[in-house]
Amino acid sequence: QVQLVESGGGLVQAGGSLRLSCAASGRTFSSYARGWFRQAPGKEREFVAAIGWSGGSTYYADSVQGRFTISRDNAKNTVYLQMDSLKPEDTDVYYCVAGSEKYGGAGSLGRNLGSWGQGTQVTVSS
Repeated sequence: QVQLVESGGGLVQAGGSLRLSCAASGRTFSSYARGWFRQAPGKEREFVAAIGWSGGSTYYADSVQGRFTISRDNAKNTVYLQMDSLKPEDTDVYYCVAGSEKYGGAGSLGRNLGSWGQGTQVTVSS
């Protein structure tokens, strides 16, 4: 059974940092793009960041560019999201996703979404 499990969410003050992790089990995703989305209640899920299968390409939403960094450790089947300079508007449930296209780059993730995690809450207080 394929599982993606996020961790690292929590409550932080504005300007602070959090590091999210997403560990996969049941199969390896080392040959697939990985990424993060977020969703607020009543809103559509929105793209945050993506990383290509080898880690050689990354892609960010304009709203997080320069503040968030996505990385991966294929040996651990894990993807990370380092979030710095957090703002109250970053408050959301964050979901990790694995792509469905083998050897996909960061830019292809949005068209090839595969398995999702269950989400982790990030709350930024002002």
